Amino acid sequence: MKYLDEYRDPELAQRLFAEIRRITTRPWAIMEVCGGQTHSIIRNGIDQLLPDTIELIHGPGCPVCVTPLEIIDKALAIAARPGVIFCSFGDMLRVPGSAKDLFRVRSEGGDVRIVYSPLDAIRLAQQHPDREVVFFGIGFETTAPANAMAVVQAHRLGLTNFSMLVSHVLVPPAIAAIMESPTNRVQAFLAAGHVCSVMGTWQYGPLVERYRVPIVVTGFEPLDVLEGIRRTVSQLEAGRAELDNAYERAVRPEGNVAAQRILSEVFDVTDRAWRGIGVIPQSGWRLRAAYRAYDAEERFAVGDIQTRESALCRSGEVLRGMLKPNQCPAFGKECTPRTPLGATMVSSEGACAAYYQYGRFITPEEIGVAR
Repeated sequence: MKYLDEYRDPELAQRLFAEIRRITTRPWAIMEVCGGQTHSIIRNGIDQLLPDTIELIHGPGCPVCVTPLEIIDKALAIAARPGVIFCSFGDMLRVPGSAKDLFRVRSEGGDVRIVYSPLDAIRLAQQHPDREVVFFGIGFETTAPANAMAVVQAHRLGLTNFSMLVSHVLVPPAIAAIMESPTNRVQAFLAAGHVCSVMGTWQYGPLVERYRVPIVVTGFEPLDVLEGIRRTVSQLEAGRAELDNAYERAVRPEGNVAAQRILSEVFDVTDRAWRGIGVIPQSGWRLRAAYRAYDAEERFAVGDIQTRESALCRSGEVLRGMLKPNQCPAFGKECTPRTPLGATMVSSEGACAAYYQYGRFITPEEIGVAR
């Protein structure tokens, strides 16, 4: 337990809070990119213990939340097909599509199965050669290498009944899109440590230089987050914009070269739609031509899908950092984990889910705190 104790030291936390308060002289808006960091911040009350002049903006770093409605509806259409075994991680089953979710498809007779690895779907394809097995491949750069490896494995095994519905998105183009938005308020970023453990930090330097914005690679323990905030505020107060790695125990500048190699073999970079945000150029992956036979969108011809977002859900504004979850009129009323209007309420990394789970029903304005 010594390793964990080092990153949960209350005395060190107090010193970090004191140092942040000491060096902060003006308002700053900092975005944590990752939904896992958002949950750590809300669960531990970090945002409430910081100086009132520091605002933490929750970014579009939840892979479930940014999966576009069109892809969800395509998943629902494929999963409802006779003869299909549709495989997904559990966090996607309650994400609402235009009219239903994957749990509803399963209750209506669809063979929807929760798996813990894309290789589970490969085994199912081997065990059921008379069925079409589809894996729902979503996420950021962290989950993509395993999904790429599954496609390679299917190819090596000569499986003709396996395919993947791909909706992978990339962090650096999203940061660029945020900085170029006319409504942008973000002055610095806490980058996601697990993404950088795969991809390295080399993609972030050009963003720092282009937008003159500090980017600090940060972990997920409360002290990791606090140290990331301390380093970020230090840069902002000094008028500096640098790339800083505060998660050196897991992140190297070059990243995981072997993982990057398999990604470049299997995927091409493409424009990708983000739920609540829109299309971000060159912000996702699709299967390369050599592996296009495993593309579920093409295999099942689900290109013409008409989508319909909830008129009450404002999760898109939450994902863009324009709105805190408890500022949405539907939060905790029409929209709850049992009756979600958007993915941000059901995902384990969603900002709305964090606010609901940890009792953040009152806005800062309602308690007279300017954030």
